[in-house]
Amino acid sequence: MKHSLLSRYGFFTVCCVITLVTTLMAIQWHGVWLVPLVSGALVLLGIADLSQRGYAVRRNYPVIGNLRYVFQALRPELRQYLFEADTEQLPFSHVQRSLVYQRARQHNDAKPFGTLRDVYANAYEYIGHSMETAPVAEPDDFRLTVGNDQCAQPYEISLFNISAMSFGALSANAIRALNKGARLGRFAHDTGEGGISPYHREHGGDLIWELGSGYFGCRTLAGEFDPKRFAEQASDAQVKMIEVKLSQGAKPGHGGLLPADKITPEIAQTREVPQGEDCLSPASHPAFSTPLEMLDFIAQLRELSGGKPVGFKLCLGQPWQFMAIVKAMLETEIVPDFIVVDGSEGGTGAAPVEFSDHLGAPLREGLLFVHNTLVGVGLREQIRLGASGKIISAFDIARVMAMGADWVNAARGYMFALGCIQSQSCHTNRCPTGVATQDPLRQKALVVGDKAEQVYHFHHNTLHALAEMIAAAGLTRPWQITPDHLVHRVSENEVKLFSHLHPFLEPGELLRDPDQRPFYGRIWRMAQAKSFAPMQLADAPSGATAA
Repeated sequence: MKHSLLSRYGFFTVCCVITLVTTLMAIQWHGVWLVPLVSGALVLLGIADLSQRGYAVRRNYPVIGNLRYVFQALRPELRQYLFEADTEQLPFSHVQRSLVYQRARQHNDAKPFGTLRDVYANAYEYIGHSMETAPVAEPDDFRLTVGNDQCAQPYEISLFNISAMSFGALSANAIRALNKGARLGRFAHDTGEGGISPYHREHGGDLIWELGSGYFGCRTLAGEFDPKRFAEQASDAQVKMIEVKLSQGAKPGHGGLLPADKITPEIAQTREVPQGEDCLSPASHPAFSTPLEMLDFIAQLRELSGGKPVGFKLCLGQPWQFMAIVKAMLETEIVPDFIVVDGSEGGTGAAPVEFSDHLGAPLREGLLFVHNTLVGVGLREQIRLGASGKIISAFDIARVMAMGADWVNAARGYMFALGCIQSQSCHTNRCPTGVATQDPLRQKALVVGDKAEQVYHFHHNTLHALAEMIAAAGLTRPWQITPDHLVHRVSENEVKLFSHLHPFLEPGELLRDPDQRPFYGRIWRMAQAKSFAPMQLADAPSGATAA
């Protein structure tokens, strides 16, 4: 019992004794008051700990119990700087972050003494080089046309673009720097669903306008889609493409609520919402509720924008719902110009842990399913595919291109280029680098001109690394990468080509003989153009998986 009391109250008692003794000494001999002041402050803290009711540890261990909360607050920094392994991805490794910093700042990114990776570990991947290498291509020419024959204003998009991040989630200076960097490198900047802010417009970089369920920038007072306001915004020459956000990797199927006290005058102006009221982003789009209605909405957006490329972004969830959209394409003959597949690896937006960890398909599975479905019905040549999900390096780009992507987007990679240090405080408004905050003093530390140059260099140097990598594989264009070029280790003594590891459908296969691929065929039969709900199949087996 005595030992228990000593361990719990011993330090507090010592502080009391020191305060009493040093105070008496200071009074009697006119000594220094520093020690009694410090120990007295600790005594007051201990009294507060004993008085409060919210934290049992502090109540049982006055003064010293606060160390638990100090170390808990410092845990991310201590782990990142002292204890994290170089290749430990939480969520991005030291190696990944350093690569972005080096390329953004024009530092030498070469590395001596061999790889840090265990090349015999499961899931290690590499690209096979060629005995006959190719000339290194000019990375600035890595561009492709987005826009099928239903589009009047196709857009030449870069292979590597800035993924959706809204003003409000990012600071004004971060948006300025990203957009200026995009203009310098002639690549695209996705606005995020928060709308087109004045900071997106300052430097004139190409914009992909993301249209979420809140229709920010083109909504009525009731939160419904406003065609007239949309046409006004979409006609701006800076807006190159329109992207309807169905879901996002950070929190698929989850709406959003921006409380009234967080709506600044600038955010209210950008989103065209009133101040003093909560701002709701519904989980689903009010403008449509079936695949057929969704395709009609896309056709409407294309017409209102003057024929600009219109597509949609999704994190793949229930696979029959995507196939239902594809069946609606075949029925209506309305074909989107592009689809962006977002992986459930998460993004810049804060989300409930269960959503981050256990909801939605990871990028590779989602991308492969979307690619195969479009190939299987003969629509793949008309629709460009973008991919987004932890894209950092040239190899990351090559890997998703081997699985069907035409271009890639990155969010957190470009945040690192801005100076983000992965403090994971994006949702607290206390971002230490001024990237993800609305605090005017914090964001002032982010110097737009310097960071814009870093954004540009990260883009250029990453594509240059890709050009060198594919040249080593005997290729001159990234779109020549196939599943036969990538290798995946499945055990310590066995590797497989991506073409042997993953199923790849033949053109028109789903229409000719859907049962040839049991998983794809079954999901195809479940899908219906008139509804996102699945058709019930009498022969439904249990535990069906992709094969």
